[in-house]
Amino acid sequence: MLTLLLAAWLTLVELNCENLFDCRHDSLKQDTEWLPASVRSWTPARYWRKQNSLAQELLSCVDEGLPDLVALVEVENDSCLFDLTRRSLLRRAGYQYLMTQSPDLRGIDVALLYQPATFRPLCYDCLEVEPLAGMRPTRDILYVQGVTAQRDTLHVFVVHAPSRMGGERATRPYRLVVMQRLCQAILQLPADARIFVCGDFNDPSDGSSLKFLASQGLHNVTASAKGRSGIAEGTYRHQGQWQSIDHILVSTPLMSLVREAYINDIPFLLEEDTDYGGYKPFRTYHGMRYQRGFSDHLPLVVRLELSR
Repeated sequence: MLTLLLAAWLTLVELNCENLFDCRHDSLKQDTEWLPASVRSWTPARYWRKQNSLAQELLSCVDEGLPDLVALVEVENDSCLFDLTRRSLLRRAGYQYLMTQSPDLRGIDVALLYQPATFRPLCYDCLEVEPLAGMRPTRDILYVQGVTAQRDTLHVFVVHAPSRMGGERATRPYRLVVMQRLCQAILQLPADARIFVCGDFNDPSDGSSLKFLASQGLHNVTASAKGRSGIAEGTYRHQGQWQSIDHILVSTPLMSLVREAYINDIPFLLEEDTDYGGYKPFRTYHGMRYQRGFSDHLPLVVRLELSR
């Protein structure tokens, strides 16, 4: 008797939210610029517009249905995620979430949204990164192990590496120590583990930290990803140049299952670049000027085809 295997899709989205802060002061964090009376005038009205904008952005990433997994970067706290999943335009989508609580001085963290019908977490951990001398405390790495509806076990890591503020060469060791901590955790997994590593690496595909991950057997399936609308050539634009500093990497057992990898550059997420020509992400703030936009990064999307 011949048994037919039907295809099932699993979609992962990665997005740097561009400072998803609430409007309340956390006395343990440096978040005073994100308050109603601050220089940014971060009012409840602006906060809720930001929440609904992010929801709209995520809903636009696939033509049908919802992303199964959403890795988010630059989220302040649990309250922001509760509002995003329960009180924004995503409130009927049914997302659950897990997030870190890191020693980052500004209080920003990483998170994973998931659809319980297609991904069930089994366990999770926040992997602390020991700072080097002279290095500010950085974000924890979020690790989630779970099973899909097809009973495949997935291991998901969400990363937000230190920025290049102070110069690429000077800050290079800071990003490498994060990648080393990540690979320490990966080495504890079975050799045939199905692994996703995603986030904002603050490094291009040919950067030192990405080269290190490649040397450890991870494959950057978004290294050549382009905008599906044919506009974006990266997830971020700086001085007229597109850059890809957001990445999604997989272990070898997942490589053959990847069917699509693209940047969501749907037109409403873009604005005209009046300084350099072309288009750029329609961000929430340009410097200190409020723009009513979405994020300074575009969403990165990977779709896998699983058997069922």
